[in-house]
Amino acid sequence: MAGAGLRAAARRWLLCGGHGGPRAASTSPSCPGCGPPGPGAHCPSTPRSAPADSADLSAHLWARYQDMRRLVHDLLPPEVCSLLNPAAIYANNEISLSDVEVYGFDYDYTLAQYADALHPEIFNAARDILIEHYKYPEGIRKYDYDPSFAIRGLHYDIQKSLLMKIDAFHYVQLGTAYRGLQPVPDDEVIDLYGGTQHIPLYQMSGFYGKGPSIKQFMDIFSLPEMALLSCVVDYFLGHGLEFDQVHLYKDVTDAIRDVHVKGLMYQWIEQDMEKYILRGEETFAVLSRLVSHGKQLFLITNSPFSFVDKGMRHMVGPDWRQLFDVVIVQADKPNFFTDRRKPFRKLDEEGSLHWDRISRLEKGKIYRQGNLFDFLRLTEWRGPRVLYFGDHLYSDLADLMLRHGWRTGAIIPELEREIRIINTEQYMHSLTWQQALTGLLERMQTYQDAESRQVLATWMKERQELRCITKALFNAQFGSIFRTFHNPTYFSRRLVRFSDLYMASLSCLLNYRVDFTFYPRRTPLQHEAPLWMDQLCTGCMKTPFLGDMAHIR
Repeated sequence: MAGAGLRAAARRWLLCGGHGGPRAASTSPSCPGCGPPGPGAHCPSTPRSAPADSADLSAHLWARYQDMRRLVHDLLPPEVCSLLNPAAIYANNEISLSDVEVYGFDYDYTLAQYADALHPEIFNAARDILIEHYKYPEGIRKYDYDPSFAIRGLHYDIQKSLLMKIDAFHYVQLGTAYRGLQPVPDDEVIDLYGGTQHIPLYQMSGFYGKGPSIKQFMDIFSLPEMALLSCVVDYFLGHGLEFDQVHLYKDVTDAIRDVHVKGLMYQWIEQDMEKYILRGEETFAVLSRLVSHGKQLFLITNSPFSFVDKGMRHMVGPDWRQLFDVVIVQADKPNFFTDRRKPFRKLDEEGSLHWDRISRLEKGKIYRQGNLFDFLRLTEWRGPRVLYFGDHLYSDLADLMLRHGWRTGAIIPELEREIRIINTEQYMHSLTWQQALTGLLERMQTYQDAESRQVLATWMKERQELRCITKALFNAQFGSIFRTFHNPTYFSRRLVRFSDLYMASLSCLLNYRVDFTFYPRRTPLQHEAPLWMDQLCTGCMKTPFLGDMAHIR
């Protein structure tokens, strides 16, 4: 049981003196995994000492290894899994909903969540546009959409035709670089970037995810774009055809853009809303609940009114506009947040534009374009009493968070699947043992004789295998959208920077009171938790005790 495991950990903590900081050198035996006696933590309850003979050091290291295996196994009872709730809301910053008076929403993938069945439709249509309008080879038509290939947040080096995952420190995660559909060897990746995995800041994505030669794919609609880009590159490379990387990239992105501009995606959704729109009843419940508690609502979307109107009628009903104090369509985000020049224009029921000057934003009316500065002037909705939800970290949230002080909520549909994977016994045991093994490697590297180095090399190989296994649980090519092997991804860095809250869907709000306060978990900094999680005999864990974790939503 978890309680028994915690009690055992507490007893070890007391035996070790109740703290985990460095001690003076002692003749006391070492605790499992803490290495030989010396300036480290000691546990007299488990007597072991390092042999003086170097011939026995290998056996000593393997004994530490086996001790750690047993310790990690004993401290992970079955109920430790499924601690995380996929329907929970997670906080990057403390926020009390009682302070929020105004709620704003994007439409696509925020109010309206779409089924994955939409992605192959976008892929196929853009592929056909490439062939029929851009005169690309007919052989490209043999490629079908693979939903398991790419993940959101990847970067694409246009000059090198390289799709890759980059961490928060601008390092390419080796093993996640692909040209076409084929992985690029690690050595080649390092050579391509001048002998390093690091991508300089000036080459990286700018404020909106677009650098001079590298683009970050940040929205969910980019999944079919990445797949098509990789398939086209794969075809050209496989057939030995010369091509200009910049032209190919532009043609593919233009073809994807045409699917949206020509309204093809809108047509598919409108023709079968039951198939493509998910959680419509939950969206209605969220909006109705907020209005019943006296909250003001507004909608700012880049989609056209006719499309939004049909979708909202499907989810909410014909009177959906009565729930919103302001509705703005074809807003042209992110320019909406920075360009002061575009005025609001009123639309009638048929979608025709009015020419009169807008001096106030009226409930039940529809407005097009405009800009945030006029919006703030006309509504006086400012600062932290406004909470805006969107799925695109750059286009929806960045400006509002950094320049205007609004509170922001990110909708991350992938979060639900990733949490379910994290909750599996396979993931939990793999990650915990990986951390324990890494701690052993760090402490035991002081042994530098030939036999010990061989043992450490074996451990290092096992650690790398564990990392690859854990990565593949999420996605065989690129792993989790939130982490590289150990660092946060570049996507995660932006998520933390641009959102106060994040969740899998808007419906997660239904699990909380409208005056609920969200508190971010205090994550120890490296100097605040200097010991690895396997050093539980000292009582210093990098994670909360299991009993406490069971109460975390």
